[in-house]
Amino acid sequence: MNLTDTHCHLYLDDFKEDSPEVIQRAMDEGVGKFYLPNIDLGVIPDMLALESAYPGQCMAMMGLHPCSVKANYKAELSVMREWLDKRKFAAIGEVGLDFFWDTSFEKEQYDAFHIQADWALQFGMPLVIHSRKSMDECISLVQGHQDGSLTGIFHCFSGTVEQAEKIIDLGFYLGIGGVVTYKNGGLEPVIQKLGLDRVVLETDAPYLTPVPFRGKRNEPAYLKYVVEKLAIISGKNVEEVAEITTKNAEKIFS
Repeated sequence: MNLTDTHCHLYLDDFKEDSPEVIQRAMDEGVGKFYLPNIDLGVIPDMLALESAYPGQCMAMMGLHPCSVKANYKAELSVMREWLDKRKFAAIGEVGLDFFWDTSFEKEQYDAFHIQADWALQFGMPLVIHSRKSMDECISLVQGHQDGSLTGIFHCFSGTVEQAEKIIDLGFYLGIGGVVTYKNGGLEPVIQKLGLDRVVLETDAPYLTPVPFRGKRNEPAYLKYVVEKLAIISGKNVEEVAEITTKNAEKIFS
């Protein structure tokens, strides 16, 4: 299989001791590309170092994670904008809204999201969206920015069929990872109704580990368990799932 992990944080300390082995295990399982979403200014050096160590395989994004949006968010965004002016990145991400733990900076999250959605339009880059407890709000914000050219991924999609249809109508893709293997993941109706034409694979490593390794550190080699579950749900074989989702990733990141 030829697989693409469209969302993994391989530069984090969770992989500090064994990132070469992690990447090799993934390659042995057919994962050929790894897209690295940014979180904040602090992780940029490690993210770019990993990209440099694996050219053409590890691709960095640039963006401010909503959970990293604090009082100083404009200063962080200013530095990130400088990076975007200096070199190419695979996408603007990961950005969005997260109202799960803390809504103290809700207004600032919205402002940061608007700014970065504009960046995606200005630079002609895909937008990778984090939407925890904020799916409808993120959909609405994208609708307000969509001029026909904006595209990207709703990372870790776990919404309803209706929400998925709205996302697809906006020209975006659904990022599907380990949650699809969970007993109460809720994604079967979405895949059964809408198929795989707008689905890409992701792990969100080291988070959201699929069954049978749930509770342990996630890594891109486990993408095959996502593929196997999608094959069961969609009625396709694993090779077809791999081909469709990899082509979708190529369309987004081209």
